[in-house]
Amino acid sequence: MNELIEAEIEKIKPKLLNAIKQMVEIESVESESQEDAPYGVGPKQALDQALKISKELGFKVVNIDNKIGYAQYGEGNGPYLGIFGHVDVVPLGEGWVHDPLGGEVVEGRMFGRGVLDNKGPIMTNLLALYALKSLGITFPIPIRIVFGTNEETGFKCVKHYLSKEEPPVFGWTPDCKWPVVYGERGRALVKVINTGKRERFYKYLNDFILSSPSNGVKLGIDYTDDDFGEMIMRGYQLGVDEKGNEFFQWTLSYPGSTSIEKISKQIDSTCPQGVILEVIHNWNPVLYDKNSEYVKVLQRAYEENSGLDGTPVTTTGGTYAKIVPNIVAYGPSFPGQKEIAHLPNEWMDIKDIMKNAKIYASALYQLKDIL
Repeated sequence: MNELIEAEIEKIKPKLLNAIKQMVEIESVESESQEDAPYGVGPKQALDQALKISKELGFKVVNIDNKIGYAQYGEGNGPYLGIFGHVDVVPLGEGWVHDPLGGEVVEGRMFGRGVLDNKGPIMTNLLALYALKSLGITFPIPIRIVFGTNEETGFKCVKHYLSKEEPPVFGWTPDCKWPVVYGERGRALVKVINTGKRERFYKYLNDFILSSPSNGVKLGIDYTDDDFGEMIMRGYQLGVDEKGNEFFQWTLSYPGSTSIEKISKQIDSTCPQGVILEVIHNWNPVLYDKNSEYVKVLQRAYEENSGLDGTPVTTTGGTYAKIVPNIVAYGPSFPGQKEIAHLPNEWMDIKDIMKNAKIYASALYQLKDIL
């Protein structure tokens, strides 16, 4: 069966690359909300196109209030496996050598905004499922490919999805890196605001933050664990707020062994009179059982089709797994491929797109026996 799947993936290569190109041609950056386009015209057009492609491939399609939609293979409204990606993108930006909306292929590499993040990977999953459908492979529960439209600017699309639909029994988001990413660090933006003496405020910053290692040891927040390692503080910024008060803010990337409540309580205990701590926003850590049968299947599919070590890992990044229960991040960037998304000339190599398709198809096929 592995040979049949691999041959079918090669067979659908033109469909896959054309689907990615069609998606990349849409400038799906969030813009002003309209009546039938809650996140703007571009994201709505991208969602419509993804569902159009899915329908042409023979999948059942559902549009949920023009905020998010999905393609489904298999009947039923009960338990399902869900693959969550997004079709919105960050602004195009400057400095492109290749047309950011072109999906141009040069020397075996496709360029364009969304080729990697995340139009290319979610269409790769759609076509991998299509390859299995073409081979007549069926599953005990439905498989959904979910197209979000607000990942880059707030995750509101998946929050809306979960207000209408049950979460999957398992699944993944192809919006991070290989191999299986079973955990994501907590991420918080915190601020200390000075309402007292300026000298006291600056002494506090120097003594507790600026002279401290980035693990936050002087603040007493140097938490660490085996899954994530130690606390990381970064993104320092000094400013003045609308009330004329000086503030200092920074980002915390924290391990799963602690919580934002514990962290903020500890930081607050170090603040001198007149210095007020504020948590601007926070994403809690997520940790999936790396020894589960599901994760073992994903690890095996990756190792068999890449020849690389598939030991599950964690990340400092944040994906839909922060919001959607029971999913992990899974692909699409291979080791060493960093700082590509969001930058000019965003790219993916065609050989990597095809390798991804084989991994995803293999993973789905192997999962059917334990779903």
